Amino acid sequence: MKMISRRSLGQALGLVAAAALTTSAFTLEARADVVTGEAAPTFSVQTASGEALSLESLAGQTVVLEWTNHGCPYVQRHYGSEHMQSLQASAAEDDVVWVQVISSAPGEQGYVQAEEALSLNVERGASPAHVVLDPSGDLGRLYDARTTPHMYVIDAEGVLQYQGGIDDQPRPRPGDPEPTDYVSMALAAVSAGEAPDPAQTQPYGCNVKYAY
Repeated sequence: MKMISRRSLGQALGLVAAAALTTSAFTLEARADVVTGEAAPTFSVQTASGEALSLESLAGQTVVLEWTNHGCPYVQRHYGSEHMQSLQASAAEDDVVWVQVISSAPGEQGYVQAEEALSLNVERGASPAHVVLDPSGDLGRLYDARTTPHMYVIDAEGVLQYQGGIDDQPRPRPGDPEPTDYVSMALAAVSAGEAPDPAQTQPYGCNVKYAY
């Protein structure tokens, strides 16, 4: 019987673990209770600036929820290329409320306190309307946010119109082909009073670093 060395076994286990992590980043399904085309889950939170924020307080406005983690390569791709900043600026021009959510737990990648979260946006030229720190993961679990980025578009009536990936290119670096921007498409459809197509796509990126 052929013996397997500890080194070989360790390498094999490492490859299995890496494959599992890769799979979890790309094969995530939304929970049945976060349903596109139905009322978005309501929430009441405090922003990193100390303001009270609830979904009800945003009634009458289109809302984008962006789950983020500044240490995630997939997030870095969109901020490094200024794609995310462009989306945020365009949304603001159209009176869309952009809410950035950080659900990384203390000690996990992407965990920040309020001052650092706000400073990161200044450094990157990002302009979300609000930043929400969610170290408990309560808001993330409410929306079943799985990856960073994971995007949601809620219309002025509080209906979840889109959830999923920011685009159709699940890669950590820019490249060809040119991506299809699902968030821009969803916002344009909502602005026109139409249902987005697609209304739901596969989210991709780093797993949200929840507390367990």
